Amino acid sequence: MSAKVCPEPAEHSGHLRFLSAVFYAGSSFLITVVNKTVLTGFRFPSYMCLGIGQMITTLVVLYAAKLSKTVQFQDFDRSIFLKIFPLPLLYVGNHITGLASTKKLSLPMFTVLRKFTILMTMILEVYILRKTFPKRLVYSVVTIVLGAMVAASSDLAFDVEGYTFILLNDAFTAASNVYTKKNLGIEGLGKYGVLFYNALIIIVPTVLASAYTGDLHKAAAFEDWVEATFIVCFLMSCFMGFVLMYSIVLCSYYNSALTTTVVGAIKNVAVAYIGIFVGGDYLFSWANFLGLSICMSGGLAYSYLTFNTKALTRITEAPELKIAITEDSTVKY
Repeated sequence: MSAKVCPEPAEHSGHLRFLSAVFYAGSSFLITVVNKTVLTGFRFPSYMCLGIGQMITTLVVLYAAKLSKTVQFQDFDRSIFLKIFPLPLLYVGNHITGLASTKKLSLPMFTVLRKFTILMTMILEVYILRKTFPKRLVYSVVTIVLGAMVAASSDLAFDVEGYTFILLNDAFTAASNVYTKKNLGIEGLGKYGVLFYNALIIIVPTVLASAYTGDLHKAAAFEDWVEATFIVCFLMSCFMGFVLMYSIVLCSYYNSALTTTVVGAIKNVAVAYIGIFVGGDYLFSWANFLGLSICMSGGLAYSYLTFNTKALTRITEAPELKIAITEDSTVKY
């Protein structure tokens, strides 16, 4: 049995594509700040339990919306597993490594190393979605990654565990974005079905894993559960987890997976700039500042080429950097 794929939708308007990207950037910025507050500011000991709270919020909000007929998606049956796979596994990996890296790294370095997601996403779109990219877009992506390498070269607070988590997070994010774009075209799922069944399938194994590792006990024994400020921040993080996942799906629906990733990267550079003046955990160096500036220039160039209608028309008429995949895996340029 194979999942039935719906026809590719018509090209969406520039306004919808731009607004969905802005919505994703804003949601991503807010949840980064809130998660950092909960995990670092309050020293909450379990990033896994924070992720579970975000999954529960997603299930409750979407199920209530389905009951009230505000949204529609397919009822659960055995075909769901085939349609949604491998998104649940990627979602778990993305969630856990993302929260772990947020806790281990300073906010500016976290945002710098997230840029490698872009290159990974471009490669996966070529091999999974069979996409080709105009040369100018490829050059802008290379500029972003180059800037990240320059910025990371001056890291004075090197953390092996933190770097491992962030690079794993990059890989999971890239794969998740590409498969989200792919699964949005599957009949019966749609935007809300992808979100709901992702959370439904993975929440039980995540709770079991949390109990097995002792994370659940640490979270239950946390002293600040009686503090109103912490509870507000925790609930805000749970709600923003749902908002972020919805904004990612929405941005991927109206744009490409690569555009969704680049939008996140531009947001991250903006956060890094803010972190220079706010937060107290940024170790300034000129190499890092130069790298951030290179990243921003590449991100702005990509945004202009993607969201400016006239520029997009020109580059789509220009020669593309084609990566053809044949049966013998020969790569042609």
